[in-house]
Amino acid sequence: MRIIAGKYRGRTLASFKGEGIRPTSDRVKESLFQILMPRLAGARVLDLFCGSGALGIECLSRGASEAHFNDVSRESLALLRKNLAGVNERYSVTCRDFRSCLLSAEGKFGVILSDPPYKEDFLPEICSLAARRGLLGGDGILVHESEREEETPAGFDCFDVRRYGRTKVYFLREKA
Repeated sequence: MRIIAGKYRGRTLASFKGEGIRPTSDRVKESLFQILMPRLAGARVLDLFCGSGALGIECLSRGASEAHFNDVSRESLALLRKNLAGVNERYSVTCRDFRSCLLSAEGKFGVILSDPPYKEDFLPEICSLAARRGLLGGDGILVHESEREEETPAGFDCFDVRRYGRTKVYFLREKA
């Protein structure tokens, strides 16, 4: 795994070993960030299921002003800390389940990245908590990666869906 573009371009990231881990492929990341790029300059980013931190670090590399990394796994956070070594940007890290993270998050985010374990159906709850807490800024978006066909949660519009083999990436925003 590596950072694709920006300030930290080419930087190799430590990654998980084993078959139960599913990092976002470079192909999916490249397409995702082509869509996100106009939104990243100066944005606050929440990487809700950060794993190794590859997506959030890519955001920082491409101009996000700040990233908050969260994961429930201490193993993931140990790997994240390795990957953050030498990243001289504003970031914070928490070890919480996604509900607790969303309930305690402060301020507004331009981008919320949601890449939970594929077998889980967390999207409705993530959207509900983000909306209830007002976590998305005026034109903020939630990017959700999944293998399943997701229904658009109440109060949200799905303005784009990209498919890459089994992987689907949903781009959502709150309804006005």
